[in-house]
Amino acid sequence: MEDIPTVGLGTWKAAPGKVTEAVKVTIDAGYRHFDCAYFYHNEHEVGAGIRHKIREGVVRREDLFIASKLWCTWYTKPLVRIACCRSLKALKLKYLDLYLMHWPMGFKSPHTAWIMIPSKLLSFCFSHPRAYDLPLDCTNMVIPSDTDFLDTWEAMEDLVSTGLVKNIGVSNFNHEQLERLLNKPGLRFKPVTNQILIRFQIQRNVIVIPKSITPSRIKENIQVFDFELTQHNMDSILSLDRNLRLATFPITKNHKDYPFHIEY
Repeated sequence: MEDIPTVGLGTWKAAPGKVTEAVKVTIDAGYRHFDCAYFYHNEHEVGAGIRHKIREGVVRREDLFIASKLWCTWYTKPLVRIACCRSLKALKLKYLDLYLMHWPMGFKSPHTAWIMIPSKLLSFCFSHPRAYDLPLDCTNMVIPSDTDFLDTWEAMEDLVSTGLVKNIGVSNFNHEQLERLLNKPGLRFKPVTNQILIRFQIQRNVIVIPKSITPSRIKENIQVFDFELTQHNMDSILSLDRNLRLATFPITKNHKDYPFHIEY
């Protein structure tokens, strides 16, 4: 796999209508890594910003590293390619550098019968964004599907074989789920394993995805390569560890594949 740019732009919860300009500023500031997802519902804005800068001649497609994520309602094998193509169309791209399973959990698809009519399902999801992303029961807990992430992974592998994505990986898996995937018989592709705090992570060899649509902050967030934290600085930040996970997705705790019932 090619090297992943150390600092990328996160697009989760970015304000609608402002993402395209933020992407333009980001590219001008030197960013080449973009972290996207179907669930963020702004891939069309990201794609517009990228396309604008490519047309200006500021960057080439091959200069960029663009990642997206498969959402949980698309985990049935016939839907994986449809979901990937949807993201590619929104981003105005021919391929993704990295495509991740967003969570290890599959959710109920909007209309199971539509699986055999992909064009109808795709049309519905384009015209009803967000409508069925989080299918909930009467207790406001997510409705699981009967999918197994090992089967979903096989469909992800097909995306690499057909050239739609260069690399595939997982997100929010615990160590037991990762081990189960890595020990899968017939595994064709192994998963790819995302200012002071940014520099702190860089010195720990962690890829950093700061999110902002504010031009001044976008520029500040990449100005982290002309200084280095001392060991005392690093130890001081590490001492703040509270073993805390911020994104726990509590409405999915009833799912058989919920990853956070164990520590890691």
